Amino acid sequence: MPMLDTTKTSRTNPHIWHRIQWLNVFGIFAVILASSLIANENLRGDTSKQILNVSYDPTRELYATLNTQFVEQYQHQTGVSLQIKQSHGGSSRQALSVVDGSQKADVVTLALPTDVDALRKRGLIAAEWRARLPNNSVPYTSTIVFVVHKGNPKNIHDWPDLIKGNVAIVTPDPRTSGNGKLSVLAAWGSVTTRGGGDDEALAYLRELFKHVAVLNAGARGAATSFAIEKTGDVHLTWENEAIREVSANKDEFEIVYPPVSIRAEPAVAWVDANVKDKATADFAKAYLEYLFTDAAQETIGKFGYRPVSPAILAKSADTLPNINLFPISAIAKDWDDAREKFFADNGIIDQVAPAKTK
Repeated sequence: MPMLDTTKTSRTNPHIWHRIQWLNVFGIFAVILASSLIANENLRGDTSKQILNVSYDPTRELYATLNTQFVEQYQHQTGVSLQIKQSHGGSSRQALSVVDGSQKADVVTLALPTDVDALRKRGLIAAEWRARLPNNSVPYTSTIVFVVHKGNPKNIHDWPDLIKGNVAIVTPDPRTSGNGKLSVLAAWGSVTTRGGGDDEALAYLRELFKHVAVLNAGARGAATSFAIEKTGDVHLTWENEAIREVSANKDEFEIVYPPVSIRAEPAVAWVDANVKDKATADFAKAYLEYLFTDAAQETIGKFGYRPVSPAILAKSADTLPNINLFPISAIAKDWDDAREKFFADNGIIDQVAPAKTK
């Protein structure tokens, strides 16, 4: 095949050669521009296939694992490559950030049903949100336990031991943290579910908060104060957080299970106001439905949360002992009544706990 003699062409028609040169320049520019746009799009990610899970403080490790498992399964089943972002902080603060729009959550996985219900009250999720998923939209339960220094030098075994002598307590602020709220409810119930009256429970809470050395905004901050900054003699915390904390510091700390504590019910929901696009709504629903599958329940148990599947919970008996956990109905009509009674303006917490969040 004969080769094009560009020298001859340029001599016979210089305008053609000039035009070819400019076409080459424009072609190179177009390639560079297209490459830049592709690189920029890759950096931003395809947000049409992305959902945001706004969660409470100590669930970081749990959801990092669950997200990976779900994304792999979902891609295998549907061919869709989904990305899940996660955000963590004190549960009440997280709920507020979704209400005020500073976080556009597609799903929320919060410490208390009342934190999720705060979104319903603002019209962000459906009135029947609890009935949309199994077990009233509670994929696992938990409780509040004590972490103490190795050897338990303060001899702390039960709730009354927390207010003896000079015991210094670390717990999150009940105004911002689900952990903090549950510590209060568990402490109150430790009195009233064992024969004490409301006056005795109120007096106990007043004394308890006199022993609190620091009120952190969230559960992980409280863990840092206790385990890293070496503040306090005892840490009132989620069971899963206690397991993580002791596992990371086996020579320094140990878990104490009090004879009685509260059954915590972290709840989940998709945020209807933020998932109006059908594809995003489908992603969000599938994600939360996955939490109730056996595969997810197994992972939940491994991270120190109590699976709602009885069979899978039984497999975790060595790390999640069977203890007396009272329901919220033992100390209030329901979770909403407990919120009003304890944590609303001028509620019990305002009477006993000074505002001193760290």
